[in-house]
Amino acid sequence: MPISATLVRKLTTLDPALRDVLLSFIEEMERQREQLAQQVTQAEFAELTAIVAKLGHTVAELAEAQKRTEQRVNELAEAQKRTEQRVNELAEAQKRTEERLTRLETTVAELIEAQKRTEEEIRLLSREVRTLRERVEGVSNAVGYTLEDRAFRSLPARLSEEGIEVVGRLVRRYVRVGGKERQINIYGHGRHNSSEVLILGEVKVRPSRKEVDRFLRLARRLAEAEGREAFLLFVAYDFPPATEAYIREQGILPIWSYELAV
Repeated sequence: MPISATLVRKLTTLDPALRDVLLSFIEEMERQREQLAQQVTQAEFAELTAIVAKLGHTVAELAEAQKRTEQRVNELAEAQKRTEQRVNELAEAQKRTEERLTRLETTVAELIEAQKRTEEEIRLLSREVRTLRERVEGVSNAVGYTLEDRAFRSLPARLSEEGIEVVGRLVRRYVRVGGKERQINIYGHGRHNSSEVLILGEVKVRPSRKEVDRFLRLARRLAEAEGREAFLLFVAYDFPPATEAYIREQGILPIWSYELAV
């Protein structure tokens, strides 16, 4: 029985090895058919024809299965290609991330080093500021002590203009208030309209309102402790207008340095 064109077409779609096996099988069947052509009955020939038809159907199914397999293989190959592309993208992203981290680490290291230098500069600056403050305080204290010395000599005459007679000497004195020793720049006694008064004063180069309030608290506690009326004064080289007004409001006499004898 000759091979049909349809069967040949289907055979060409098979794997070469499978195609060779099937062709050999068909050729063998053809030889046997020729040998038995005169011997087989019509029924046997019909059965053989059915077998060949079934074989053709099987071949067609195998061809279709192979076609689906090839399609699946192509799909898997495409999926693999996409996977490899994604892996490459992730690897590139990882590389960029590592580069950014490296740059960040470098920046952090530079910032730490800059911070160390800044802290060292601040430490040196703080030391210089502390030294400068000590020098300024030293100069201020020297000026203040000079001003106090002038005040001790000149205040009796200046206070007499205010109706205050100094009794004894005006001195710099340490007093104990609230369990602590405090220094009062000007301390003494006097009379005002036949009444004894406690003379208390502070000497500053340029007083602030905070210093005025601190002096007021100390003076009031001393006056209360001695049970005498206090006459308060403040000696300075310079009184800012607002500070001078505040001093007068508190009943304190402001005395400028130029009012004292040299």
